[in-house]
Amino acid sequence: MEGAKLAVSVVTIALFFAVVGAARHYGGSFEEIIQMPTDRVTDTAEDAAEAERGTRWAVLLAGSRGYGNYRHQVLVMTLEAVGYRKRFADICHAYQILRRNGVAEENIVVFMYDDIADNIENPRPGEIINSPTGSDVYHGVPKDYTGKDVNTHNFFAAILGDKNAITGGSGKVVDSGPDDRIFIYYSDHGGPGILGTGTCGLDGSPNVRDTVFLKLWRVDFVVSMPSPPNMYAPDLISTLKKKYELGTYKKMVIYLEACESGSIFEGLLPEGLNIYVTTASNAEESSWGCYCPGMVPSPPREFETCLGDLYSVAWMEDSEVQNLKKETLKDQYEIVRTVSPSVVAEKLFVVELVKKRTSNHNTYRTGSHVMEYGDIEVHVDQLALYLGFDPANENVTFPAIPDGVQSTNGFTGTIGVNQRDADMLHLWHKFSNAAEGTERKSKAAKELLDTMSVRMHIDSSVRMIGEVLFGSEKGPTILEYVVPSGLPLVENWDCLKAMVRAFESKCGFLTQYGMKHTRAFANICNAGISVEKLSAAATEVCASTSDVWQPLTEGFSA
Repeated sequence: MEGAKLAVSVVTIALFFAVVGAARHYGGSFEEIIQMPTDRVTDTAEDAAEAERGTRWAVLLAGSRGYGNYRHQVLVMTLEAVGYRKRFADICHAYQILRRNGVAEENIVVFMYDDIADNIENPRPGEIINSPTGSDVYHGVPKDYTGKDVNTHNFFAAILGDKNAITGGSGKVVDSGPDDRIFIYYSDHGGPGILGTGTCGLDGSPNVRDTVFLKLWRVDFVVSMPSPPNMYAPDLISTLKKKYELGTYKKMVIYLEACESGSIFEGLLPEGLNIYVTTASNAEESSWGCYCPGMVPSPPREFETCLGDLYSVAWMEDSEVQNLKKETLKDQYEIVRTVSPSVVAEKLFVVELVKKRTSNHNTYRTGSHVMEYGDIEVHVDQLALYLGFDPANENVTFPAIPDGVQSTNGFTGTIGVNQRDADMLHLWHKFSNAAEGTERKSKAAKELLDTMSVRMHIDSSVRMIGEVLFGSEKGPTILEYVVPSGLPLVENWDCLKAMVRAFESKCGFLTQYGMKHTRAFANICNAGISVEKLSAAATEVCASTSDVWQPLTEGFSA
């Protein structure tokens, strides 16, 4: 048994160094402040009058919990994220931007688990940062919905302005009218057609299935939406259609940070709802965390987790330094990075497209494809109509960029980590930084090995189910098939939900890592396989572990 663990440990370490080595290979110089051209739109009296006619509303949600998802909750404060810390950081960052830009606190609805600032792993208790040199973004962020009140039901109710449907929390909702504009920023784990893992993490008060699962694995999971069920694409689209039918907004903008986030809208979001969406990735790829330990640029030495998400920090860092009365949604979609205007006279600078920064200079080596969905024509609107305006940026201008300046700057891209591997990166640094012979070292080693074991179990279970259903030759091809661009993931979404439930009842919950396999379950549905047949295959494959993986009464993610 010890030999097997050692073998897994060696493989884990080898894989980790391969990832970090590749990241360092692509490293380069970096300037943290993002700026964008501001000469495309002029601030007219008509624009100002239009803004005054309506009210700005915002909904900010960090679906993840656990220190490994630090980056997500940070985004609420500054709208950036990576792992436990990064998503919390992202949301907090976003909140601070909106407030600084004049959006009223009572018009910003914040969803975040709120387990990061005072987490024992946080080297700066009571504070959260979203970039290597960033300041605290946690102070002052309202806790409208925290803990298990961060769930799909409350999120939908808040968007619809349905106070009676809200359970727990502050009761704050988007009580908007026909002239109002709504901005929604969502940062969470995802998979094909799905957002959030629908389970509590194990570093707080776990739900039933966590407790059962721990009988075998004892892992401190990095997970998403704190309370089940998961959010499926058609349910979100249905909510947006209902909001449109209510006639309680003029236009809506959605920024979505998650793996395969394009699959939430691909072939599903119709035009004509006055909704404009950008996503961190397309329908078949991961999004990326950034400001990660051991990478370029790195967080302060004491941090063992990523501080932000690449897509999120790109749009937020840009928003902090631009004149948002002159910059449009399209500008922000296109532009990613440059240096502060204070150093323009001293050195060459680079302006990149937001999608170009997120794509890592269009190489996609450690980046993703930022996508647009819905009513694309909305992207001509000024950002100030949704994010507000910081008077300090009133006179911000940006000169034309000479051709070829990018190649002379020396910048080769922000280095990050695949979102699904951010927890492994955190655990690796926790292990490697711990002193030899300490309890922290042995605990970190077990967490690392157990996390690898969980991943191997999920991957092998899905693979073997495919072989049982379709044979060893056809199984992988069918499970990995990607539908053509413009089409939804699955024909029957109820079938997909039923397949996920059937799998989890026999083989255990998917976790944020296993969410990537929802494509396989969708393809099983599209192939005409019944839920009963899938359940029988899962029983055969997972018979030896079904007792410890059983979700029981409240653990299903569908």
